[in-house]
Amino acid sequence: MDRINCLLEDAEFLMFLKKNEELEVERVFCHHDITHFLDVCRIAMIINCERELNIDKELIYAAGLLHDIGRWVEYTTGKDHAIASAQLAEAILKRCQFTDIEIKEITLAIISHRDKEHITDLSSLLYEADKASRPCFNCNAKNKCKRFLNGEIYYLKY
Repeated sequence: MDRINCLLEDAEFLMFLKKNEELEVERVFCHHDITHFLDVCRIAMIINCERELNIDKELIYAAGLLHDIGRWVEYTTGKDHAIASAQLAEAILKRCQFTDIEIKEITLAIISHRDKEHITDLSSLLYEADKASRPCFNCNAKNKCKRFLNGEIYYLKY
């Protein structure tokens, strides 16, 4: 996990985390912070093992840690955070020695992490882990959350 530890120590990654945190101070809904990122990674790893998908651990962790890193961009410009996150992730992944093929796979998963249709196992895994990572049973904003306003029913799986 040397490349993941590189990512966690990357100055830009840390700066983007801080920007998310600063812009979510007053947010009543779920935050896009390191706790959420790690929850997504760990749930994705559980699913990966359960289904015997054999997706590389570092690819899962890279996608999970970077999938919402551009949330601050959406708050400040209106640009979709999935696209912004993929764009911001590219330079970080390069600095941490991911190959061009790995970067393409990770950024594709990040771009599509909010879509129901998926091209790769990694993008499908990231989508599912992201949805499962939220502790909705303990949320004070449930009655305002679009997930529940759209009729979604929460149940704990992981």
